[in-house]
Amino acid sequence: MGWRREEVWFDADVLWFGEGAGAPAVAGFALPPLPSFGPPPGLLASRLRREAWKRRRRARATALMVLPAVLVPPALLRSGGVADAHVLAEDPPSLTFRVNTPTVQAPPVLPAASKSQRSRRSAAHSDASPKIDWRNATSVGLHWSGSLSDGTQLPVEGPDWVTWNPVTDRVPNALRRLYGNERTIRTIVSVIEAYRAANPRAPRVLVGDISYEGGGPMDAHVSHQNGLDVDIYYPRRDRSLREPRLPDAIDRRLAQDLLDRFVATGAQMVFVGYSTGLHGPARVVIPYPKHENHMHVRLSPRGG
Repeated sequence: MGWRREEVWFDADVLWFGEGAGAPAVAGFALPPLPSFGPPPGLLASRLRREAWKRRRRARATALMVLPAVLVPPALLRSGGVADAHVLAEDPPSLTFRVNTPTVQAPPVLPAASKSQRSRRSAAHSDASPKIDWRNATSVGLHWSGSLSDGTQLPVEGPDWVTWNPVTDRVPNALRRLYGNERTIRTIVSVIEAYRAANPRAPRVLVGDISYEGGGPMDAHVSHQNGLDVDIYYPRRDRSLREPRLPDAIDRRLAQDLLDRFVATGAQMVFVGYSTGLHGPARVVIPYPKHENHMHVRLSPRGG
């Protein structure tokens, strides 16, 4: 909105003829109210337009301003940049908005394990795979405001994974932090198994938090409430089974392969760290603060 040459703007509210205060008295006589024809007079219309502009400006200031693949709240802009991003939550925000996002690209074709590799690994898995008590869970509500009913528990260790506790910074994770929707657990197990079959020298994958048994708020997270989120730690170059604390510790080739496989299974979003160099479809793979040591894989509700 711009200023018009014939208009004058006032910060204080000023009452004009015909605006509800009654007609003024001049020399003991009350002047009749001025007739009104069509739209409000220029000064009143100016005031109304200015109030509407101020309301729109306030509404814009409270909304999230989002660049493609990067989520930036207004408080971050006022604080001086990403370096001062203490206002951001530990996990992805409750609501995300995107504008001018490029078209989603198809996930890459991933190398499959050879027939001999598959047969050898199938025999090994039949002996080493832990028993999973599969349950038909119900994920209720949103990832950041929901619950989980009758979830499936991921074992703390398997032939292709171990679990990491982000509270104690050690393996394994607590069993109560490893409940998820059946689709979540099957996705984790199948993706990691295929990843290790294609990369036989890769270390086992470090799996972090999923959800509590009944879902709901989880310490150290905003989301992880309905069994459809899981933290997957990036593979380390030294093959050790602990979180990578520095970007140089990440095996980027293996991390990218693991990421691509989760994207190919239909993950709704995967949040990754800015300095990891990992990439993918702009609507799915999203750089986000405090994800330099793990990717946050988010699955959509069935049919969503």
